[in-house]
Amino acid sequence: MEVETLIWKYALINAYQHGGKAEPKAVVGKVLGENPELRGKAKEIIPLVNEIVGKVNSLSLGEQEAKLKELYPEFFEGKKEKREEKKGLPPLPKAEKGKVVTRFAPNPDGAFHLGNARAAILSHEYARMYDGKFILRFDDTDPKVKRPEPIFYEWIKEDLEWLGFKIDEIHSASDRLEIYYDYAEKLIRMGKAYVCTCQPEEFSELRDRGIACPHREEPVEVQLERWRKMLNGEYKEGEAVVRIKTDLKHPNPAVRDWPALRIIDDPDHPRTGNKYRVWPLYNFASAIDDHELGVTHIFRGQEHAENETRQRYIYDYFGWEYPVTVHHGRLSIEGVILSKSKTRKGIMEGKYLGWDDPRLGTIRALRRRGIRPEAIRELILEVGLKRSDATISWDNLAAINRKIVEPVANRYFFVADPVPMYVEGAGEFVAEIPLHPDHPERGVRRLRFEPGKPVYVSRDDMELFKPGNFVRLKDLFNVQIVEASEEGIKAKFHSVDYETAKENRWKMVHWVTEGRPCEVLVPEGEELLLRKGLLEADAEVKVDDIVQFERFGFVRIDEVKKEKVVAIFTHK
Repeated sequence: MEVETLIWKYALINAYQHGGKAEPKAVVGKVLGENPELRGKAKEIIPLVNEIVGKVNSLSLGEQEAKLKELYPEFFEGKKEKREEKKGLPPLPKAEKGKVVTRFAPNPDGAFHLGNARAAILSHEYARMYDGKFILRFDDTDPKVKRPEPIFYEWIKEDLEWLGFKIDEIHSASDRLEIYYDYAEKLIRMGKAYVCTCQPEEFSELRDRGIACPHREEPVEVQLERWRKMLNGEYKEGEAVVRIKTDLKHPNPAVRDWPALRIIDDPDHPRTGNKYRVWPLYNFASAIDDHELGVTHIFRGQEHAENETRQRYIYDYFGWEYPVTVHHGRLSIEGVILSKSKTRKGIMEGKYLGWDDPRLGTIRALRRRGIRPEAIRELILEVGLKRSDATISWDNLAAINRKIVEPVANRYFFVADPVPMYVEGAGEFVAEIPLHPDHPERGVRRLRFEPGKPVYVSRDDMELFKPGNFVRLKDLFNVQIVEASEEGIKAKFHSVDYETAKENRWKMVHWVTEGRPCEVLVPEGEELLLRKGLLEADAEVKVDDIVQFERFGFVRIDEVKKEKVVAIFTHK
């Protein structure tokens, strides 16, 4: 294959696998791996790789996918077979190729989190599996209790795209109020809905006893007049509500004549302001939109099973076929907050840094922490369609993520809580250490030891620095400890070769010389610990890089400033 075409192939594959952003070093590794004879021309190839990666990264996810299908269609054939075999998602009932339409309907009143991701990922995966359509529908018709905020519309779209979603259509329920009004009036004219002006307490008492509200059977003309009063402002908030007629003897009182539309005075909605005062509730807007948008399959939590019971009344009245519904259990992660209300409260109280605080379970927080989108997707697909609730441990997610980042993460030394060590009897040394032991084509980092200058080791290793003990400074040389205190360590040179340390089972420690100040934020449950230390002075890191601090763990680079580097601990 022509070199330029080969680079395009691996750049597109790398971008597809990493949320749309290809990494030049990874592409170089793949190109040289397939064509070892090009290793001697690496200096010529790298600029070309950088140029093509720049072009690939400027494309949208959809454009990248289309280009990859054009250039290397075998990738998708193998990927699809492997995915279906590995993930084992069962076939969808009543699903036809090219005719499946799924939707994800978040309320933009908070950031998208791992719990929401289950329905979203399953919906998107099945839509793609059946060459169908995936719709993002913002459920934003509650400007009072679950008030939408403009920033969350954008964040949710960004998060889905980062997860690798191809969104075919985007709708906001708040833009569709006239549609809901038309259907509400049709139902009233059909005698299937009515306007109730009972006090809430009165209605609840009647409903619980299975007795009809006094307004239920009044003439259609009376109902339509009340409906017009709702729209034109003659009724105030709380004075009237449209109800859907159901079975008054239904065993679940909440299903009996459930509310479909209500009045909200001065809604000040972020999209429509005060243009509308009658707002649909979730079940009404959702039922109408699922029909109008042609949704064929709905993935929703088991706790929403009751909503299907309510919505089916509307479908039956209009003679529509209800979409196939797949219920699944709740998904939670041990020790991680997913609740939007608790997150918001914690942010307001200053407990959390924001919606992307690395202790949280929002997609933005997981991304900031260094969790890859592929890991989240794989986790969700492994859990699958189980109807029971699932609680996963952080270790489960970390294990999946580790498999993804380990091959691509460069390695560096980071010394937490540094202590100076002075080594006597050693000459000048330059340690040449691979950026990754499995990828020599990435090059090496060079750490220089100069006599008379200290190396810095971590206070975490103080137990190893007892007088008389031997340790190996990784990739440098072996030393014997002479003196040790919190202020510093004296040691003397012993030998260079690694085999001596291996035979004697001497412990290995990492070190730096003139390091860069570095801070690592370490989430531990509800705590966010700060580890200060030194990073290799010449470490080439930039924001969003995921790297491995040897013997410390994987981290995502959060900030790179002149005076320091800030990283967030991902996992071991």
